[in-house]
Amino acid sequence: MNAQQLGRQIMNKKGLKVATCALVSSVLIAGFSVPSDAAMFINGLPVAGVALTLHEGKAVEVIQKEVAKMEVKESVSDNAIDSKLNNVILSVGEAAVAPVAPVDNMAVAQVLTEDPEAPVSEMVVDSQGQEAVTSVSANEVLTQEEKEFSKLVIADVNDYVNIRNMPSEDGEVLGKLYDNSVGEFVSEQNGWYEITSGTVTGFVKAEYVVTGDAAIEMAKEVCKRIATVNTTTLRVRDGAGEDAAVVGLVPIEDELLVVEELDGWVKVDIEEGQGFVSTEFVDLSTEFVKAESKAEEEARIAKEEAARKEANAAASKKSGKSSKGEAVAVSGGSGMGSSVASFACQFVGNPYVYGGSSLTGGTDCSGFVMSVYANFGVGLPHSSGALRGVGADVGGIGNAQPGDIVCYSGHVGIYIGGGNIVHASTAATGIKISNASYKSILSVRRIF
Repeated sequence: MNAQQLGRQIMNKKGLKVATCALVSSVLIAGFSVPSDAAMFINGLPVAGVALTLHEGKAVEVIQKEVAKMEVKESVSDNAIDSKLNNVILSVGEAAVAPVAPVDNMAVAQVLTEDPEAPVSEMVVDSQGQEAVTSVSANEVLTQEEKEFSKLVIADVNDYVNIRNMPSEDGEVLGKLYDNSVGEFVSEQNGWYEITSGTVTGFVKAEYVVTGDAAIEMAKEVCKRIATVNTTTLRVRDGAGEDAAVVGLVPIEDELLVVEELDGWVKVDIEEGQGFVSTEFVDLSTEFVKAESKAEEEARIAKEEAARKEANAAASKKSGKSSKGEAVAVSGGSGMGSSVASFACQFVGNPYVYGGSSLTGGTDCSGFVMSVYANFGVGLPHSSGALRGVGADVGGIGNAQPGDIVCYSGHVGIYIGGGNIVHASTAATGIKISNASYKSILSVRRIF
């Protein structure tokens, strides 16, 4: 291998980490000899401010041998190389060493070998905004999103884990971190993590949460990337371009689940299928479920109970007649949801009309839910996104009862039992009955 080939391989290393390691090795191991063609290349590399974090307890010779196993991967610019080399700090164990002066970088040639899993140093920013050096393998360089996820603490429990005011089970309970809910890591003390989540800052027992690599993977599963429509009517297209055919329409403030992000476009999920929208017409956000304080929990329960009583009172005053003139049984308590479901099913086969709310003449999905509940004296918004916030969250389709509102990406329906929903689907199908799990469910809400 000649000097030019060595140069190309070094320049292809992801983030310059291997080049950094090699240069540090050359600083620490003076007098190491390499073939002359490698030396021709090495002499052209920048050397000022070179740095590396070495593993504690390892001899310099051992470190040099480990560095020699690293393999080069992706390309970086000359400027990136200079910047990387000038911003790393050299430390051996706990002893810091000042930036070194230019030396003969002969040992760089040892980097061009075979092991992509060898550890290399990488500059990151911790939760306090301070620079720190971490060690990852050549094949495990984190994306910016993964770096953010690595700071998270995620509950992995059947129901919830208590957040306490001190790292002890004797501590006062400040709030709850529900399963798959997320907090930000603050510190660790004797098997407890101090976290901040929502309005709560306190301690959770480490055995009930995941952090680090496990949190990165779990965060990808539990987070929702949402596109909120910010234009009156959003056109969803079958390709990422203004000339692509329109496959569906979505009203303002509706929330769509993002499937993929492209340059200037996002792929989203709607009732008609997946399609593309311009990022100009949506606001992107990442949703995680956060902790709930004791005060917030008490206020939520009181609000839901008041809304439930109000809905039942309003429903008891209605005649229970559908627009088709058929009698509908109206009763209090849990029977009210069944009445809602029975009433809704009477309109199967009627047309879907975008923006409509007529159960007989044509309605869209949120208009259907709104109009069904209006028959029982309950006022609901004409927006699938807004319907995600009404009533009480029942914790998933496994807990659903007839009458519950099932919310999807840009779509809603009414649960009728037996694992099914009734909904105003598309212009091609109209109002119909489908399996509730035919697509990913965002939430299930209960009014009665």
